[in-house]
Amino acid sequence: MLPYFKKKILLASQSPRRHQLIADSGFELEIIKIDVEEDFHPELEGAEIPEYLAKKKSDAYTKDLSDDSLLVTADTIVWVNGHVLNKPSSLLEAKEMLKTLSSNLHTVYTGVCVKSKTNTIVFSEATNVYFNSLSDEMIDYYLENYSPLDKAGAYGIQEFIGYVGIQKIEGCYYNVMGFPVSRFIHEIQAMQ
Repeated sequence: MLPYFKKKILLASQSPRRHQLIADSGFELEIIKIDVEEDFHPELEGAEIPEYLAKKKSDAYTKDLSDDSLLVTADTIVWVNGHVLNKPSSLLEAKEMLKTLSSNLHTVYTGVCVKSKTNTIVFSEATNVYFNSLSDEMIDYYLENYSPLDKAGAYGIQEFIGYVGIQKIEGCYYNVMGFPVSRFIHEIQAMQ
């Protein structure tokens, strides 16, 4: 546990990448499950969507928090051409998503809600990602050898398609993986 942070993080996320990023940052971590429909109002755009979903997940947690714990919920989306790409429901949809991202700029937004016994904050982080052109062979190789169905936008920056496809990013790399660790630490320090 971090010497300057004595609270346990209750992380309501099934994302192994979020688990790793938070645990590797030195936090004491307990994974909890919250079941909510991840639907949102169609008029929401960009950062509003994951902020809304992170808060919705947090509001669904009905247990009392102790003085030494923080509830953390998050949601990540890919925003491209004025539309949201969530997790694909099939390999065909994943392929279409990757074709949309090819030779294009998109923004990854992660919304985070942090709730203590006495306070709640919601924030989001944005990272611009520039993709090179992806050939059908690259996309097919990725779909056959990796797991795109559990990732917003159907890709992981830390995997093959990120290695060969991403030209550059502007912003936090870990945000693209699913959790803006540095911003999170800054925000929770401000809460104390």
